[in-house]
Amino acid sequence: MPDVDISPARAVALLARRAPGTASIVCADRTLSAAQVHAGVTRMAGVLAGVGVRAGDRVAYLGRNSPSALVLLLACAHLGAVYVPVNFRLAPREIGYVLRHSGARTVLVEPELAAACEPLDRGGPPRRWLLADDAATGAPAAPRAGWLRPIDVAVDVGVDVPGVRRTFDDLAVLMYTSGTTGRPKGVMLTHGNLWWSGVNMDEVLDTRRDDVNLAVAPMFHIGGLNAFALRTLVRGGTVVVRRTFDAERTLADLAGGRITTVFGVPTMFAAVARCEGFAVADLSGVRVALIAGSAVPPSLIHAFAERGLPLQQSWGMTETSPGCTFVPRELALAKAGSAGLPLPDTELRLVDPATGTTVAAAGATGELFVRGPNVTPGYWNDPDATRAALTTDGWLRSGDLAQFDDDGWISIVGRRSTMINTGGENVYPAEVERALTHLPGITGVAVVGVPDPAWGESVLAVLECPAGTTPPLADVRAFAALGLARYKLPSQVLGMCRLPRTESGKVDQVALRSLAAAAAAGAATAAADTGVAVVAAG
Repeated sequence: MPDVDISPARAVALLARRAPGTASIVCADRTLSAAQVHAGVTRMAGVLAGVGVRAGDRVAYLGRNSPSALVLLLACAHLGAVYVPVNFRLAPREIGYVLRHSGARTVLVEPELAAACEPLDRGGPPRRWLLADDAATGAPAAPRAGWLRPIDVAVDVGVDVPGVRRTFDDLAVLMYTSGTTGRPKGVMLTHGNLWWSGVNMDEVLDTRRDDVNLAVAPMFHIGGLNAFALRTLVRGGTVVVRRTFDAERTLADLAGGRITTVFGVPTMFAAVARCEGFAVADLSGVRVALIAGSAVPPSLIHAFAERGLPLQQSWGMTETSPGCTFVPRELALAKAGSAGLPLPDTELRLVDPATGTTVAAAGATGELFVRGPNVTPGYWNDPDATRAALTTDGWLRSGDLAQFDDDGWISIVGRRSTMINTGGENVYPAEVERALTHLPGITGVAVVGVPDPAWGESVLAVLECPAGTTPPLADVRAFAALGLARYKLPSQVLGMCRLPRTESGKVDQVALRSLAAAAAAGAATAAADTGVAVVAAG
């Protein structure tokens, strides 16, 4: 790679010089110009330097979507430090694990989360705890014993800290996976990974330098951060930061005529579609609406298309910064349910998990391998996981099972870890889920394998539907049989008021399997604390 400076902090500095009045970040009633963002970045870089942060150090952020999150990321780039966004919904023990594993000794925390962090230094290395400014007003937080405020540090150290060059191989972000199937891993993302992901999407999506991006997905996940918030900011557009997701407000934003780009997971778009005003909303002003993170029901794509907004499905991972595939806007309906085509600078291939050979035939299933400049170099302080995920020639084993159609379009059919083997036949959960998507009376579906004494495993369909309305097993099987072979049909049905999901919108496989195992054993389960009610059926 050429040794050019691709630091996002440098890009914002150039923007502030070229067009200082650009409305760069909007949060609540507060608008930050490009000049104000640049000033905030250099000031925060001074704060970090003042508390001892040097190039290569990890700096964590714990809070909701906020201008502070973006400014801290840019300040880290300015210093050559590494930004570590932390899911604020984690339990204190989980937050502690991320901080210990990443080695982050400096943490910027929103004031309302400070109390949960105070026990974390006990028995561990001391850390420098900073209280973030108010997200809506920019006012300093109230003083708190044992905590520093940026305004106090900046007064002492000043802000004249020179920026460093950031090139393609320099580490930019440590982003921790959701950990639904094991301990979270710290995905290393370089400045080149982030930069190439943006370039990839700019080549095929109708993104523009003056875009107004709605940043409503959590920015502690890669989709919320880099599709399209960071890219919009450094190119000179406007990032409208919403502190958290609210369906009614999101509908108003999308229908307001200002927003041009948005990223969301299927559960977010589904919640918007359930809003009372959705049926008459005009969403045609939004040019790019990217949807990813979990399976996308074709009915959801059709519902938004009727409102003038075709949802463009994509597939990717934290490890790919995030995107690898896309569906062109004009083909969103015709290819509903497909993950699309490879992005221009991304290579995809399918590999037989048993033999390691390339799967070339259309309709054949293999594990999806990815290679490109957007792919992570590995996992932080975890060489075993890195070796397991990355081949010696740079291919990332995604763990997802997929198929190509005759046109080279890709469909995700499941995870290697969730494939069901029933009587020697492989059943891919995503295939069964797609067949049940339009089953009357349900709002969601997930499929898992459960132990079966005769067949090894059998197919359990977990249906999201109102309590007491779970369809009979015979009806579910008859509906699925319209498009599935008999051995793929569910042999058990479980009704749930709400599927358990992670913060990124994916079905929580650990929680789902636990609930499914209890139901398969004949136990009725109720989890009032999560709002999940389970009833065995069939």
